[in-house]
Amino acid sequence: MGKNFPGFPREGIIFLRGLKKNNKREWFQPRKEIFGSQVKAPMEQLVDAINARFVRFAPHYITDPKKAVYRIYRDTRFSKDKTPYKTHIAASFSRAGMERHLSAGFYFSVAPDEIEVAAGVYMPGPGELRSIRNHLAEHHEEFREILRAATLRKLMGGLWAQQLSRVPKGFSPDHPAAGLIRYKHWTLFDTRLDPALVITPQLLPELVKRFQAMAPFVEFLNLPLIGKRARDPLGDL
Repeated sequence: MGKNFPGFPREGIIFLRGLKKNNKREWFQPRKEIFGSQVKAPMEQLVDAINARFVRFAPHYITDPKKAVYRIYRDTRFSKDKTPYKTHIAASFSRAGMERHLSAGFYFSVAPDEIEVAAGVYMPGPGELRSIRNHLAEHHEEFREILRAATLRKLMGGLWAQQLSRVPKGFSPDHPAAGLIRYKHWTLFDTRLDPALVITPQLLPELVKRFQAMAPFVEFLNLPLIGKRARDPLGDL
């Protein structure tokens, strides 16, 4: 099975809880070492353990932990909320050779009161959007079959995304894939995991179970973006 993960240390969760109540530089800076050793370092260990499992079913999505883990600092330039720090720790896994925000991938975040798990492509660029819609128009039955998988539905539910009010230009409103083509992005998202799992060894297998169920969904969305017609059989294991 490769590397294991014992769960986040309690000190790390206590730190995130304290940061939520004291989201300011004066509180964070004296405790920066705690963040590094009790939150960031364990998160990188968890990503490393997930990578070891990806070898079996999503080898193209193995990501360097230092690139996978998001910064704790918020981008406040265009936000009314000027608090400087995120109150969770998050990571994402992109397909090798593809940009994080222009392709489909896996994502999860950990906070004291919530675990988020997600996959798919969120807010793709115009070119990527067109490629995915063309792909869906030709292969919508395959996509529906992926979404109907019992394990996927049980663990992640259905598509979590916004739809256009009309079918975009260039596609017929009568097309059998019209409902799928109207989406602005294609994601699966769930927050039902018990937050108590964060400090236990069970967190790793629960995340991996969901990522494995979503792997065909992610790879389908990336196929038109890598110009590859035949699915790599390794991605479906």
